[in-house]
Amino acid sequence: MGVRWRCCRQAFEELPGIHRHVALQHAGDIGRQAGLTTDAGQQAGLPAKQAAAEASPSGCPVPVGDADGLNGRSCSTPEITCTLPDTSCVSYDDLTSKVGEVLLYYCYCEVKDPEKLCAWQKALCQHLHLTGKVRVASEGINGTVGGSKVATSLYIEVMLSQPLFKDILCQEDFKSSAGGAHCFPDLRVGVFKEIVPMGIDPKIVSYKETGIHLSPQEFHREVEQYLSQASQGQSDTVLLDCRNFYESKIGHFQGCLAPDIRKFSYFPSYVDENLELFKDKRVLMYCTGGIRCERGSAYLRSKAVCREVYQLKGGIHKYLEEFPDGFYRGKLFVFDDRYAICSNEDIISACRYCGTLWDQYKLCSSQHCRQLVLTCPSCHNKGLTACCPVCQEKELKVTSRASGQTLKEECECTRRRPRVPIERVSRRMLDAGKD
Repeated sequence: MGVRWRCCRQAFEELPGIHRHVALQHAGDIGRQAGLTTDAGQQAGLPAKQAAAEASPSGCPVPVGDADGLNGRSCSTPEITCTLPDTSCVSYDDLTSKVGEVLLYYCYCEVKDPEKLCAWQKALCQHLHLTGKVRVASEGINGTVGGSKVATSLYIEVMLSQPLFKDILCQEDFKSSAGGAHCFPDLRVGVFKEIVPMGIDPKIVSYKETGIHLSPQEFHREVEQYLSQASQGQSDTVLLDCRNFYESKIGHFQGCLAPDIRKFSYFPSYVDENLELFKDKRVLMYCTGGIRCERGSAYLRSKAVCREVYQLKGGIHKYLEEFPDGFYRGKLFVFDDRYAICSNEDIISACRYCGTLWDQYKLCSSQHCRQLVLTCPSCHNKGLTACCPVCQEKELKVTSRASGQTLKEECECTRRRPRVPIERVSRRMLDAGKD
């Protein structure tokens, strides 16, 4: 099916998609316009539904049959309901089964009472014996939780029935992978300024100013075209990985630019220091589940240097569901005790010590350090279990201390890595985007 609607520089093929977009981005405009136009329309003898349908602001298509639904959503934020699902008909064993899954989701929306939403989320997760991490802010919610399939199904059902997320969050927004409650050490639910920590005030760079969302199929075609053009030295596109270096190290799209940054909060500075790289370019952005691209693309667009900015809807997670052997090679890093999930057999990273192909992370064995290290079984058996020689030496000293007191400090890996790397841009790369 081709594109049927366009709004805010985005293309929509299905009714639910355009309905969710209008409800999220233009509900206030429609409520105000519909109120004025309905009064005028009724005075002119028009039916209320027709008058409301014609109240759609420019660029915001609203099917006539759905005018009542959109008109009913005022610019005020719906109240948060603190309902917990009935689990009386579910056995304890089924609810706490170790055979389960991990959910990944986010929802940008206006939250007037983040503390109330946070309290409800904590109670809901505890009620369903879920573990994981949930971030709540005035701009929405971002979560990854693990539990039995019964528990995660109930969680999704309750989330979709929450008035706050109505017409915004849908079933396909939840990405799932094999796992369970054991994938997280505990449950952490909290209120933050941002639901993804980019370090920029959401009021300054808003999720409402994102790039154009591409479905996995559309993104696949774009990457295919990009790789074909790049092989001939004619590409006007940058394929940008928005994740951290340790994520892209074990898996990424072919031909991508993967910034050597340790935190997403460094991404804005990376863009600032490398603006010339994006000048007059079409940028294709991707991340794990899509949330970092929401703010990242908005920040890049705010610099007004790119020809266009696109982002992969649903992230790598959704892409791999449709293209397990597509252009993404290697593992997908995840922020839980699994560290990675697999969709193909490729191994693109190597053991830190011997260079053999290896992509299974473990925490650095030095107690003062929290870096991840790739060390193969052979090197691990030789005691090479730290991320760098400094940590390896400190581990021996810490182990020999009777007190067992540990310190947390930066190791050699962190000190030697530039906080914000500056890419070397060839003249050929810059000229490729010019007509």
